[in-house]
Amino acid sequence: MELLRKPPEGVVIPSTATVNRILVRHGLVHQRKRKRPRDSYVRWQRPAPMQLWQLDIVGGVMLVDPVTGVLREAKVVTGVDDHSRFCVIASVVERATARAVCLALAAALSRFGVPEEILTDNGKQFTDRFGKGGEVLFDKICRQNAITHRLTQPASPTTTGKIERFHLTLRHDLLDGHQRFESVEAAQAGGRWVRGAVQCRPSASRVGPRPAGHPGGAVQRDPRGASQAAAGLGAADLDCRRHPCRWFSQRR
Repeated sequence: MELLRKPPEGVVIPSTATVNRILVRHGLVHQRKRKRPRDSYVRWQRPAPMQLWQLDIVGGVMLVDPVTGVLREAKVVTGVDDHSRFCVIASVVERATARAVCLALAAALSRFGVPEEILTDNGKQFTDRFGKGGEVLFDKICRQNAITHRLTQPASPTTTGKIERFHLTLRHDLLDGHQRFESVEAAQAGGRWVRGAVQCRPSASRVGPRPAGHPGGAVQRDPRGASQAAAGLGAADLDCRRHPCRWFSQRR
């Protein structure tokens, strides 16, 4: 490592990977097994829609000032239904503040209904778990709507694997190689693909018949435990078994 930091002039120093392969070839290094085998991970999902939403924040949306040409990065507040993989939130924000995240959540609750649980990581927009431990605005919204807010363990992205896979799809289909947006509104308008391309992509994890259909109303979960009829999209619309154009794949 010292040679890599300060290589002598005229001497080519092999990389650490090359050195490791040579040592392994001569039996001087014993490869250690992975801490957890890949096949030990178990795919899980809720048995019905509107039982759990996964929420997260992702960057990569580049905004450019049309006058000065200065670049800045916006964020996207994202959310998917755990069972159906339906995208419930895809809101572009200038900064991913707690207020911006909560406004995106409130809009989704108003449009789609109230899920039983929400799963997030430990970002400060979602929780003060590793701070003073108080109730943040996100927690308050969950409590007032009778939503159980679940948190992942630190450094465990596989727990929210569905939303992470959504981010991969988002980057591939919208962000990679895309021209820069001039405003948050333009970026949000460019995200209309979510409703077309992503929500209409068949899921590799789905099996069985997939009849088409789109009822005019749906049943939403009331925070007080009652059911109510609601126009637009709700729990029934999130059921991918009834609506084949409303889920995206975990794998290409």
